[in-house]
Amino acid sequence: MPATATTYQPQLLDPHSAEPQTVSPANGRSFRLAELYQLLDCQTVEVVRLSDELILIIDEEGKFRNPAYLNLLATYIWYHHQPQARGQDSIVGRALLCHDKQFR
Repeated sequence: MPATATTYQPQLLDPHSAEPQTVSPANGRSFRLAELYQLLDCQTVEVVRLSDELILIIDEEGKFRNPAYLNLLATYIWYHHQPQARGQDSIVGRALLCHDKQFR
């Protein structure tokens, strides 16, 4: 059975931690921009589609930070879902893995 927004538990992927951190939207349904800015410690987000239902929300300007920390877990998940991305790019900084209906 496919994941739904109400059954998929969002995960915060931090480049400084080997383990994902379970997070939930403040309203219990979907993340708002201000909430994402705080979670990801950023000012602009980008949505990276992994599948029909799953997305990674990342810091659009993460590569311009000094220092910029490679997010190995988020990059691995992206490569797993989108093999054509391998060797083309990587994800830096914090990322949020969630169902696409959990971001409105």
